[in-house]
Amino acid sequence: MKFSVLSLIGHAPHPLTGELASPADRFAEVIDTAADAERFGFDAYAVGERHAGAFLSSSPAVVLGAVAARTTAVRLLTGVTVVAILDPVRVAEEYGTLDQIARGRLELVIGKGAESGHFDLFGLDEDRQWDLQREKYELLRRLWTEEGVDWEGEFRPALKNTTTVPRPYDGAPRVWHGSATSLHSTELAAKHGDPLFTANAVQPKAAYARLIAHYRERFEAYGHDPADARVAAGSGGLLIADSSQGAVERYKELYEARVRQTFRPHLEGKAGYNTPFRTIEDAVADGPQLIGSPQQIIDKILGYHAEYRHDLQSITVDGFGLSLSEQRETLQRFAEEIAPVVRREAPTTLWE
Repeated sequence: MKFSVLSLIGHAPHPLTGELASPADRFAEVIDTAADAERFGFDAYAVGERHAGAFLSSSPAVVLGAVAARTTAVRLLTGVTVVAILDPVRVAEEYGTLDQIARGRLELVIGKGAESGHFDLFGLDEDRQWDLQREKYELLRRLWTEEGVDWEGEFRPALKNTTTVPRPYDGAPRVWHGSATSLHSTELAAKHGDPLFTANAVQPKAAYARLIAHYRERFEAYGHDPADARVAAGSGGLLIADSSQGAVERYKELYEARVRQTFRPHLEGKAGYNTPFRTIEDAVADGPQLIGSPQQIIDKILGYHAEYRHDLQSITVDGFGLSLSEQRETLQRFAEEIAPVVRREAPTTLWE
């Protein structure tokens, strides 16, 4: 298995102290963490895209450009690029530039995003979100694989003999399709023979297993070799302690305060927004959060792998309010105590 570190660049007050870092300090933390991830041997670093809520990730390509300048080998991912609200020409140009700067280390993860507010912000009809995503992604594919593109669609002016520049570094970057709750993304990924990146961050395992099963079924139905179906999975955050009881004692107050802070009553019951695992004990036992001893976390990831057969596991260390030094300690422990076991037990040819 391969491993990626994700940041959505959250910018909410600390759930216990109320302290709020400056935007400049948060960006510095993210870039430092990316450099740490490379140093500890992680395979990829990802930055999300949010245009609403307590986040600073509205311009992930800019942040990843800074990461590219601090690293030499770690792959750069998005998580996700909200292609439904963007101009595919601009996406092709911006990420083509980043791919050149990073010398081919870029891979995109696209999706319609987890926040509804961005459709209004960009003057788009949320009821058409899946139509927007499909049309804009299919145009992006053409812009990255063809030159002199002629195109007409519904959501942007027609193109005539268009070649975006710069071209990607070494052919079109791989594009994953992010899916948290909907079969629309799994269908689009399967249609084009692309890999799937399931959120695996809020709901019980069965919800994500359903998405992955649909993807694999449709992937083969579209005539693709089932062996080529790649899957990645996220997680609901990482907290490591020497024992299960130690994790509860050390992180219970922090975890449950963050859950209360991020709970959105108006979205209660809507899949993908509020975690049903409100206590840390529930999260350790059944949630997608990776919390507990190294062996507990190994067992949970391998349990997901038995169901998902995924190639890439994403982790998040900056979602609960850990200090930068605690994030660094967490990454190092994961890299030294957890990753080697999972790599051995769940080998993959991804990126090899």
